[in-house]
Amino acid sequence: MGKPDADGPGLPDLPPEWGRVVVPDDASALAADAEQIRRELRGTPRRATPSPPARPSLALPLLVLLVAVLTTLAGLAAVTWPRSTPAPATSPYAPPAGPTGRPLPALDLVDAGQSPVPLRGLVPMMIILVDGCSCPDDVATATALVPAGVTLVTVAGDRPLRFTPPPGASVRALADPAGGLRAFLHLPATPGVATALLVDRAGVLVKVVPEVRSAEDYRAELAHLAR
Repeated sequence: MGKPDADGPGLPDLPPEWGRVVVPDDASALAADAEQIRRELRGTPRRATPSPPARPSLALPLLVLLVAVLTTLAGLAAVTWPRSTPAPATSPYAPPAGPTGRPLPALDLVDAGQSPVPLRGLVPMMIILVDGCSCPDDVATATALVPAGVTLVTVAGDRPLRFTPPPGASVRALADPAGGLRAFLHLPATPGVATALLVDRAGVLVKVVPEVRSAEDYRAELAHLAR
């Protein structure tokens, strides 16, 4: 038989809403209550606070995706990027067109007496510029080859060249102190070298031989001047 202990001496005060608590003398009297409590505890699932799911790391997938995108873009750029057309090989420098085919300028040269001589009044003609040298061999060869009706004109710098032409040859020795003929040709005098010009009946320059080496440099054109 149990006794009430709620009001007994030596026990702490219990909440009044618990009512009167009776402590049995034999603990086995509580076995039925203990078994019921255990059954209730086994039937009630424990509610553990779920831990938040671990969030997978996105750094590695993003890095792989970025590398793939960059690789694709680089491949597309290599295929579609406009390629520069290689520059064509530069051709050697071409000098400006010479005076060949142009009318001879209306120059007045001077003879041995310093009298003016209109150069275009002597066409058709072959002019040998001897301001770089007297070149007697070149003058003699040209004199022998000049056909009838064509005048051979030697043009020196300050004074006309002195020489004795063969009988019957149409030769004029003139000088060009102002250098107008060289200026027209844009061709400076070369020491030791003669320059030849061939002018037709219309006063048009048909050929320029900057440096006369042999008669073959002008033979064919000289023959055509008489026609």
